[in-house]
Amino acid sequence: MAVLVFVLLVLCLPPWWTLLGSGAGWPLPVVVAGTAVFAVWLVSFPFLMVAGHGSRRNDRAARLGDTSLGVMWVLFTWSVLGGLVNLVLGGLDVGGADRARTVAVAVAAVSAGLLAWGHHEAMRVPRVKRLDVHLPRLGGGLDGTRVVVLADTHYGPIDRADWSARVTEAVNALDPDVVVHAGDIADGTPAQRREQSAPLGTVRARLAKVYVTGNHEYGGEAQGWLDRMADLGWEPLHNRHVLVERGGDTLVLAGVDDVTAESSGLAGHRTDLAGALAGADPDLPVLLVAHQPKYVPQAAAAGIDLQVSGHTHGGQIWPFNFLVRIDQPVVHGLSLHGQRTRLYTSRGTGFWGPPFRIFAPSEITVLTLRTGDAPADR
Repeated sequence: MAVLVFVLLVLCLPPWWTLLGSGAGWPLPVVVAGTAVFAVWLVSFPFLMVAGHGSRRNDRAARLGDTSLGVMWVLFTWSVLGGLVNLVLGGLDVGGADRARTVAVAVAAVSAGLLAWGHHEAMRVPRVKRLDVHLPRLGGGLDGTRVVVLADTHYGPIDRADWSARVTEAVNALDPDVVVHAGDIADGTPAQRREQSAPLGTVRARLAKVYVTGNHEYGGEAQGWLDRMADLGWEPLHNRHVLVERGGDTLVLAGVDDVTAESSGLAGHRTDLAGALAGADPDLPVLLVAHQPKYVPQAAAAGIDLQVSGHTHGGQIWPFNFLVRIDQPVVHGLSLHGQRTRLYTSRGTGFWGPPFRIFAPSEITVLTLRTGDAPADR
């Protein structure tokens, strides 16, 4: 509780100081009203999060709590930057008596503009990102195979059934050979998010549609989500693999449970790469789906050709990406690990919690698999 109170105070104090208490000279009623707003958020936020994300899962409370958290994070970030600007201008004796008020107004305006834009970015159908991924062991018949990646759809308290349907239409328009959902499908149980997940049943792929659990499934009936995706026509890669063939060549599509699976206590759930590859020809190329990028050392040690992950959201709201980097080896994009293993980390298709994406756009990704070394490797 002490840590929580400290964190909330840290989030509140810079915005309060920059907007209200830094010598901006606002009338007393404005300062009192603004202070009251911060105080109400400070007291109510923990209760909203417990009600919204605890066992009761009250969606209205979750929407209020999540949105207010996003607003406060943006205000915190730009208030800190505004406060630094104010100090620098003061040291240079620039701006005069109105400097603090000008900075406060600028911080409020920038924050409001970013929140409006960030909400639009979060709620829109993601842009399509395309790139070639060269896998030296890939057979020539598989050259040109299109793998469409979804991740972190996070169906949740905000009803996005229509958004889900439009994402599905966008995926089908790409005419994929393989579609991957790299986990964190929802915040909630399959019953709660049934309508939002239903459009996934209309996804079309020439060769396979595969899905693995993310960490959020382990707060909302992970086994239920594996069963739900199977009912929708997907292959749940619950520490297992499937083979896909094209042009006479074969690719192993393997998947593992999220790294948090074992600590969830759910029977039969853990990250088991050896089990996922059991029975597969070691000479065949392997595309591994693992929700978190930080699983890549194990993938590289096993000689995996390509790992596809999500989880990071690209940071979702700048500058949170710098904090994500502390926990994960990559925040987004294509990277090489060891001699062979390539990792693609998606920024994610949806959003978690706060309905904002700021300088971290969502994506539907088309990975076109290519035979041979990448140009940079030659």
